[in-house]
Amino acid sequence: MLHVGVMLNPVAYRGIPAMKTRYESIANYEDAGLSYELIPCFLRLEDIHIVTGTCRAFVKHGNEYRQMILPLPPVIHNRTLYRHNENASDIHRLVQKGIYIFNEQNRFRKDHIHAILQEDPLLRIHLPKTLQGNLSSIHSLMEQTGDVVIKPSSGSVGRGIMRLRHSRGHWTLQCAHPSKRERWSTLRLHVGELPLFLHKRLLHVPHIVQETIPLALYNNRPFDIRVTVQRGYGGIWGVTGMFAKIAPSHTFVSNVAQGGTARSLPEVLSQAQAQAAKVSNIARLMNELERLALQIVHRLAQSLPRLADVGLDLGITQEGNIFFIECNGRDQRYGFSQAGMNNVWKETYTQPMAYARWLLERMPSADTERSLDRPLY
Repeated sequence: MLHVGVMLNPVAYRGIPAMKTRYESIANYEDAGLSYELIPCFLRLEDIHIVTGTCRAFVKHGNEYRQMILPLPPVIHNRTLYRHNENASDIHRLVQKGIYIFNEQNRFRKDHIHAILQEDPLLRIHLPKTLQGNLSSIHSLMEQTGDVVIKPSSGSVGRGIMRLRHSRGHWTLQCAHPSKRERWSTLRLHVGELPLFLHKRLLHVPHIVQETIPLALYNNRPFDIRVTVQRGYGGIWGVTGMFAKIAPSHTFVSNVAQGGTARSLPEVLSQAQAQAAKVSNIARLMNELERLALQIVHRLAQSLPRLADVGLDLGITQEGNIFFIECNGRDQRYGFSQAGMNNVWKETYTQPMAYARWLLERMPSADTERSLDRPLY
């Protein structure tokens, strides 16, 4: 059996001996590896020694995990979100050495993703109007739409998102409480003025501003859809699964990490359809979601190196129109488990292992026939 690398962030890596790896299911990696005669080895970027071609990694022995020094696996699935340029350059050096790291890059700027998709006229109709996040563009979009969302360009899991909305003759700004993440605040604004803290945020962190998508509702709460799209054996893109993310009652943000609820998509769509008769047939709508998701990843893969595993957020309006919201390079798959879709949850781990197996089979035998029974201590 061959090793395949799974590169984790330090927090998940440190939790392996106690099996406390947060959103990552080590057991699912192991089961998926067995299906393709692969042994997952879990490593960090800082434990890779490029000069010697070795790494320190956790490998399962019996019922426990042991740290070992191993030959660097020729295929590695990147599950990290490194922020710094030096980390990106380290990963790039590994690629130049012949190591195939799929999902080489996992942190995408939202404006960059939008610009890539904007180039495709077939995708352009599925994009909300998006501008760079500065005071001028915010005021412009406020005048045009009356409801805008401001997002950090590189933010994740819904952190830092704000909403400006005109209602009953005045503007309000909804944002997370500065010290209590589970609480949200709604501020009433003076005419023509934006709060000072928003000015400061825009100066220190790049943002984008978008028209708010009028999402369909489930139990009077907006929801969007996570679509997991992955390459499997053969390198072909496919939709592994979809689930609905429903915003909690106190906010418009649907991310599960911010208190959103995961539900089976047919269950949610059936109720949304009953509430809005204009919503199309559920089966046809799910087919449209899948078709659009595949179209998006094929476009992104032309610009993003070695892309193979993403989670797309798509939104549906009450009229049944589909909009792209964002692309997640490290899809946090536990939403499938929370939605009661355990088989699909496991499949989100199986597909990357299938893709890794296919990559290994395409490599020269000298790269894949390393002895795994004799680690280098």
